[in-house]
Amino acid sequence: MKALVFGHGGQVATELRRRGQAHGVLVEALDRAAADLSDPSQCADAIRHTDADVIINAAAYTAVDKAEEESDLAQRINGDSPGAMARAAAARDLPFLHISTDYVFDGSGTTPWNTDDPTGPLGAYGRTKLDGEHQIAVAGGHYAILRTSWVFSAHGKNFAKTILRLAETRDKLTIVADQIGGPTPAADIAETLLKMAKAGLEAKGGVFHYSGAPDASWADFAREVVSQSGLSVEIEDIPTEAYPTPAPRPLNSRMDCSRLENVFGIQRPDWKAGLAEILSELKSATS
Repeated sequence: MKALVFGHGGQVATELRRRGQAHGVLVEALDRAAADLSDPSQCADAIRHTDADVIINAAAYTAVDKAEEESDLAQRINGDSPGAMARAAAARDLPFLHISTDYVFDGSGTTPWNTDDPTGPLGAYGRTKLDGEHQIAVAGGHYAILRTSWVFSAHGKNFAKTILRLAETRDKLTIVADQIGGPTPAADIAETLLKMAKAGLEAKGGVFHYSGAPDASWADFAREVVSQSGLSVEIEDIPTEAYPTPAPRPLNSRMDCSRLENVFGIQRPDWKAGLAEILSELKSATS
């Protein structure tokens, strides 16, 4: 099987390139020169001319705060280009897998979000990602949308690496403790996408949730990073209101991932185990 992947250097795309061979999947990952995500027609052309068996969109505009200023660009990358990809894939009867986000919800309550719960994004990032979902759903092809959250890995920019960097020069970090979700290793997301691609989407499509277990706060996540790294840094819990941002964040990012397990047999990953692997990789890279 051959997979055409949009995104090359991102966290999930990197893991797809690293892990495809073990699943018997040849991964062709397109960088910006090959497919500019801000140009929907260019993305569609790449699919029209590919010899791949499946299309995976692992690229997105993820600068949550900056999206408030660059909403038009975020719309093209997160909404219009995925829509163009899905339509081009449908025209060729190619299955299309797409990564979305917990930010499509408003973050109210404490109950894990189900795949068919009402959406209500709080900012431009979530709105554009939700529009991408809608465009994919009406494209007419076989598709799967994988909503995930709090992605981290040994590469790229992410919360775990930020904590490690800050801990080098500080004795105490103040971290938000009232936002709850599931940290998710990019490696596990890549593994899930590859398994779904191999299983086929003909009768198994739609929207799925996938996030790490157990659910935790950002402060809990930071404490685990510090603990596993053997660092002597105090983590002080603070409320969201003490750390204002241009774009509001959902307080409740818990997700019900049972549909993915029921349909594909894929369970939530242990994010603490994933963190240990990532820290080991980072240590090896600097030793």
